[in-house]
Amino acid sequence: QVELAESGGGSVQAGGSLRLSCAASGYIASRYWMAWFRQAPGKEREGVAHIHSTGITNYADSVKGRFTISKDNAKTTLYLQMNSLKPEDTGTYYCAATLFYPDNWYLPSEYDLWGQGTQVTVSS
Repeated sequence: QVELAESGGGSVQAGGSLRLSCAASGYIASRYWMAWFRQAPGKEREGVAHIHSTGITNYADSVKGRFTISKDNAKTTLYLQMNSLKPEDTGTYYCAATLFYPDNWYLPSEYDLWGQGTQVTVSS
């Protein structure tokens, strides 16, 4: 059973940076697709970025050029480097994984493994 655990959240002022980590217990396997989602209060969970071990990535338009997703296969850890943070980036950030290629990577329903989430708060 693969379990995911996020860390690295916190409070930062607009323009600042944070780096989120997602540690995976067990063996992710090179076939896993992994992603970061976020959910703001009163809003639906939305896809932020996703990656395969081959290096293929996708980003939401709202974070392109500011966020970078990466994965360390040796340590089975997923990262999200977030720069130039904005107040609208505030929310709970979750990592997710699936063994199967997600036709729509930004949909939560495409993933069957989830972490517990880590809070990111960006103040203006």
